[in-house]
Amino acid sequence: MVALLMASSIALILVLAGTPLFTRLLAKKSYGQFIREDGPSSHHTKRGTPTMGGVVIIGSVVIAYFATHLFAMMTGASGGPTASGLLLLMTTVGMGVVGFLDDYAKISKERSLGLSAPAKIIGQTLVGVPFAVLALNFPDANGRTPASTAISFVRDTDIDLAVAGPPIGVILFVLWANFILTAASNGVNLADGLDGLATGASIFVFGAYMLMGIWQFNQGCGTPGVAANICYEVRDPMDLALIAGAMCGALVGFLWWNTSPATIFMGDTGALALGGAIASFAILSRTQLLLVILAGLFVMITLSVIIQVSFFKISGGKRVFRMTPLHHHFELQGWPQISVVARFWIISGLCVAVALGIFYAEWVVLV
Repeated sequence: MVALLMASSIALILVLAGTPLFTRLLAKKSYGQFIREDGPSSHHTKRGTPTMGGVVIIGSVVIAYFATHLFAMMTGASGGPTASGLLLLMTTVGMGVVGFLDDYAKISKERSLGLSAPAKIIGQTLVGVPFAVLALNFPDANGRTPASTAISFVRDTDIDLAVAGPPIGVILFVLWANFILTAASNGVNLADGLDGLATGASIFVFGAYMLMGIWQFNQGCGTPGVAANICYEVRDPMDLALIAGAMCGALVGFLWWNTSPATIFMGDTGALALGGAIASFAILSRTQLLLVILAGLFVMITLSVIIQVSFFKISGGKRVFRMTPLHHHFELQGWPQISVVARFWIISGLCVAVALGIFYAEWVVLV
């Protein structure tokens, strides 16, 4: 628990102190945001606001993680970084690199569109495939690997992709994991359209994973006094909780500068990294399907885009919403930006509360 608090504090302080320095660097190089021409007119004033703030978030979390483990190793309180923790950070950084390339393309081409959709998907796949393959390796002393081929809800279910036999089972898992990673990273990216919206919503989600990690550690298989029918088969739950805590600290620090009126945006660098981290948590904590509820706000925003595009094509040009992603629809309805953000945060908090309730209720029923 001390390590978790330490990681959270380090990430918070680094982001609070580092963001204004990074903002000045970006402003000096004229690395500012380009606004879509068909977006709400109120957004045009944001043109030129420094972007790529995700670099600070990612860097602070990585530094906080290794600094905490270094301190714990020096004091004899920890055996060092874990396979699950390193895999999660690898995916977060990898998705961040894809986002960085997207942001840089926007800045260099001076337009609101960066990498093409195929190029972005290829980049996400190049990160997701190694993650999925490696996650099925590195068993601990109890034979538990970071991920399993079973489909999970609040824990692994009886639906195991491995029944297809090797290597089909592994291929199916790689495809499934990549779908989750791509969906989550794009979902956060779509939500990053208003000052503080994606940042605040992500704090709720990572806070939930921190709590679930602590609970899974206390109720882990092999823990004295924990019955076999209620224990959690998660390889490194406390290390996952540590990273989730560091994410919360970093995002709270970033929100200080990202709240309306934002002095910096996280950009695709931050949005894809956060989405990749959220998906990785779902896979490594064995809560894949629970993610649909836990990250309900991101799901809702993504569905609004899918519905809009599909209906537009089917109907020959008609629209369901005035504009998507969904938050822009409410802006055009006359809601002040700060009201949209606050109400969407409430929705995100409610989704997280429901997901945590389901997670805990399942354990209570088994007891």
